[in-house]
Amino acid sequence: MASKLTTAWLGAGFCTSVERFPDRPAIEVGGESVSYRDLYDKAVAVADLLTRVRPSTPTPLTAVYAARSHSAFIGILGALFRGHGYVPLNPKFPADRTRHMLEASKCQALIIDHNAEPLLTEVLNDRSGLALIFPEHDNKDELKARYPSHDVFTASDLVTPEAWEMPSPLPEDIAYLLFTSGSTGKPKGVMVSHANIDRFLSVMMDRYELNETDRFSHMFDLVFDLSLFDLFMAWKAGGCVCCPNADELLLPAGYIERTQLTVWFSVPSVAVLSLRLRQLEDDRFPSIKWSLFCGEALPADAAAAWAKSASSGPLENLYGPTELTLACALYRWKGEASLAECRNDVVPIGTAYPGMQILIAEEAFKEAAPGASGELLMTGPQVALGYWNDPEKTAAAFQSHPDSGEIYYRTGDLVRWSDDGERLEYIGRVDNQVKIHGMRVELGEIEAVIKELTEAPRVVAVGYPVDANGISGVTCFVEGPEIEAAPILQAAKSRLPAYMVPKKLICVADFPLNANGKVDRKALLATLKPAS
Repeated sequence: MASKLTTAWLGAGFCTSVERFPDRPAIEVGGESVSYRDLYDKAVAVADLLTRVRPSTPTPLTAVYAARSHSAFIGILGALFRGHGYVPLNPKFPADRTRHMLEASKCQALIIDHNAEPLLTEVLNDRSGLALIFPEHDNKDELKARYPSHDVFTASDLVTPEAWEMPSPLPEDIAYLLFTSGSTGKPKGVMVSHANIDRFLSVMMDRYELNETDRFSHMFDLVFDLSLFDLFMAWKAGGCVCCPNADELLLPAGYIERTQLTVWFSVPSVAVLSLRLRQLEDDRFPSIKWSLFCGEALPADAAAAWAKSASSGPLENLYGPTELTLACALYRWKGEASLAECRNDVVPIGTAYPGMQILIAEEAFKEAAPGASGELLMTGPQVALGYWNDPEKTAAAFQSHPDSGEIYYRTGDLVRWSDDGERLEYIGRVDNQVKIHGMRVELGEIEAVIKELTEAPRVVAVGYPVDANGISGVTCFVEGPEIEAAPILQAAKSRLPAYMVPKKLICVADFPLNANGKVDRKALLATLKPAS
């Protein structure tokens, strides 16, 4: 099987591990493990069914409406084995949002697990003619009665064929389509090719030298691109994907100890919360060989505490938007030496992956002066194909360099080179810059000062209040118990220009998080705006 595989195909690593480690665990869900051979057989059965019931489709995509379940994993692999890219849909998302994604992708088949069933009727709405596959169900008659305008298939329809010929997609074909938040309020679909993700996985495998004994965390929902590391790095190495339960997603210390994880990967908010709740103790996680964080800025105190808890191996801060295929830059934590390299108490994002090139732009493709901040633009083999059926947004974000002709992705992130020119420092989002009385203000700088003065776990600054002339000040949300604001704001006056000193401090017990586990700034800002 492996000798016939297309090298730059997302499913190739899993298939190779089936041959090398057929009896080793590929996934662990609810304390039960499934071997590579068994997972392969079930995924091939899904692929065979998809081919039989939908031999031709308007788009080469199959939707997977599931989360951290056997159905989710066999659905993803089944879509790939059928020769399609997969489109993950999150059972926790509102039905309207999921319906938009399903309709926009034009998927004709949907693999569904128990997590997704409560919202399925609302998601399908007035759609008809879809192939609905329920791998966990046997009661076909009941489901057919519930969804009479669709073709329903259950576990009894999933039969593993005696032989299965794996597809041979082109490197530029879509491996997965992920919908991210769009400025219009409608999600935009990022098309990532087999060549893009193959390059990322190859770079990561060369760096981390993982093997079949490794046990991987699975903290990311499938709609978050970082979940591909959890799954496909594990399966490329022959390792095991270990799924946490709902409680362990919030407080993962017990999960790490229970599953004896060797590879940890999450958003920094998990480390921040663990530190705040005193879950991090020196050498608490001796099994972890690699600690990786990505998805938002990594606070220095959280990095330092986590590194001491998982001291058996390195900690790395990864950076990369979905459009650059998971991650494209990284920084290795060096203990006390790294504290001096942090800017505004945020860990640097380091240096670019092999083959990726950096341009810090003052405007358009004009390079910023050394040490000055600017928007990060990147080019290289991990630049995604663009946005699904949206040439206008694609042209705006994926731009051709006027001299080289290379396609650069505009990240919208503000960065600068460190004073010694050795590493990238993350400042914030371009759209997290605000202008107050004509002066450009970087909210991250204000957050760092207030965080230091209050000793709070996290601080978020937003441009508010707003008057007829635009943003007139800054309001800071401080995580933790109520504090006396006056002395804090007085102290801030000695650290910040008058126009940058917050107008108000608001203490909150917890920050709202978006679907990807990041602090939801829009939700915080919405609490300040009067109801219309």
